[in-house]
Amino acid sequence: MTYQFEGIDHIQLAAPANCEEQARKFFVEILGMEELEKPPELKKRGGVWFRCGNHQLHIGVENNFQPAKKAHPALVVKDIKHLMNHLTDQNVPYQEDDNLPNARRLYMEDPFGNRIEILEWQS
Repeated sequence: MTYQFEGIDHIQLAAPANCEEQARKFFVEILGMEELEKPPELKKRGGVWFRCGNHQLHIGVENNFQPAKKAHPALVVKDIKHLMNHLTDQNVPYQEDDNLPNARRLYMEDPFGNRIEILEWQS
């Protein structure tokens, strides 16, 4: 083979039109991600981009939007207990799950109802 995959550049979650301010409030103000500037030609489509560690999380506008209830990103975090306290303080509901060996994880929804998994691997 003359090619190889090197990793994931970004993941994208869909959202309804005019979602940008809600997305900023959730992903920047609550979760602490950094907003990234979209290229001018892509700004016309709506949506917003964020930095998530070494990767990007994109929120894209979708006509006839339906939230993803099963398909989801899984985001790795350091100090998940601190994050859970922060989510509780911000009134963001989540559910803990202990079904993955050697990981502490939770599930939550973004403001648009998309499922998000957050986990911390235990050593």
